[in-house]
Amino acid sequence: MSVGIKYSDVEVGFELPKVIHNYQRQDLVNYANASGDHNKIHLDEKFAKEVGLPDIIAHGMLTMGVASRVVTNWVKDISAIKSFSVRFSAPVVVPNDGRGTNVEFGGRIEEKMSDKLVKIAIEARCDGTKVLGRSLIIAQLA
Repeated sequence: MSVGIKYSDVEVGFELPKVIHNYQRQDLVNYANASGDHNKIHLDEKFAKEVGLPDIIAHGMLTMGVASRVVTNWVKDISAIKSFSVRFSAPVVVPNDGRGTNVEFGGRIEEKMSDKLVKIAIEARCDGTKVLGRSLIIAQLA
């Protein structure tokens, strides 16, 4: 259960602090090695372009994991997340330019539920483009 954020202290519409993550090519290599997902669209620029992508793209599950930090950074307790559903609406393109790609993640309490649970709508944008569609985290507060 969450240690810091009390259910009684939040209301519907409350916005969680934003998280900005900079994706670098090395992040994709590290994630591929850790997860075993070596799909070429995440690692091979030539292949990604051959299949119609503008460049290599970040793994969806990596983006989902970073998105969950909106909640875990806020509540300071990873076990507070009880469920997470996500729809991807655009890829996170990671060019080989040394600057990487910034994605801004945010969250807003959409519903207060029973048992101190809250439904949090998660959003992610890259250069103004929404990269996550309807994404929800259910979290338990103190």
